[in-house]
Amino acid sequence: QVQLVESGGGLVQAGGSLRLSCAASGSIFSINTMGWYRQAPGKQRELVATIINNGITNYADSVKGRFTISRGNAKNTVYLQMNSLKPEDTAVYYCRRTQVNNVYWGQGTQVTVSS
Repeated sequence: QVQLVESGGGLVQAGGSLRLSCAASGSIFSINTMGWYRQAPGKQRELVATIINNGITNYADSVKGRFTISRGNAKNTVYLQMNSLKPEDTAVYYCRRTQVNNVYWGQGTQVTVSS
């Protein structure tokens, strides 16, 4: 089993920045993908950004140029630096880890961007 703990959400004004963190623990494998997804009220959960263990990243078009996903030195932590935030970025942000064909989710952290 893998546990994911997110932190860093909050309330910010449009144009501001936030940094989300996600720490993985438990049965960790080196080959994995970690990522961030988000779900706004009344909408489906959507991909924000992912990073593979080799460092390759992928972003949703809506966040390209504004968000940056990265891994910590311990490789079990993933960050999401969010700049130039917009009200439409408001959502619950979830951390996800995929390894050995298993998918694990964090509990989610709320990000609210006021206009």
